[in-house]
Amino acid sequence: MSKQTNKTVLIMNFETESKSYQAFSEIKTMHAERKIHGEQMAVVEHDHNHKINAKDFLDFTGGDKNMKGSLIGMLVGILGGPLGVLLGWMTGAIIGSSQDAKEIRDAMNVFEKTLETIPEDQTGVILIAEEEHNEYINELVNNKLGGRVIRMDANLVAREINQAQQAEDDAKKSAKKGWFSKKDD
Repeated sequence: MSKQTNKTVLIMNFETESKSYQAFSEIKTMHAERKIHGEQMAVVEHDHNHKINAKDFLDFTGGDKNMKGSLIGMLVGILGGPLGVLLGWMTGAIIGSSQDAKEIRDAMNVFEKTLETIPEDQTGVILIAEEEHNEYINELVNNKLGGRVIRMDANLVAREINQAQQAEDDAKKSAKKGWFSKKDD
């Protein structure tokens, strides 16, 4: 009988930056002990300008070593860019009722959860892993380090990142078209 595991994005938050780094270190050990199967992990900071910035990154697969093309890199890229700043200001607010706004609202779910889990001026850890049992991470985060963790399906996160990237591209094209049509007037 094969193991039933799903790739999950775990967003963790702690009271202090040092606890985020401690979690980062202890999760590396859990991976080495095969308690979890980590894919990527980053310590991130939600700064006072409503941006998420990566402070440390690890690719467990030994493959790409570069955060930029990774799922975490794309998530941080969205949250660190103009859309992320907008979301930081608008988390919890209502966006208009047009079709475009609905698409943006749908794509914001993952980003809103991330921004809510790692509040402004705090650090956290984002982990992509397969967990056969979630007790290992829960014990570390909730009991040992006094933090909190939320889990989201990695496929859902990837879809929402793609939607957000499309919305961001569409907004850029629309802004350019509007700008250049004004110049022609």
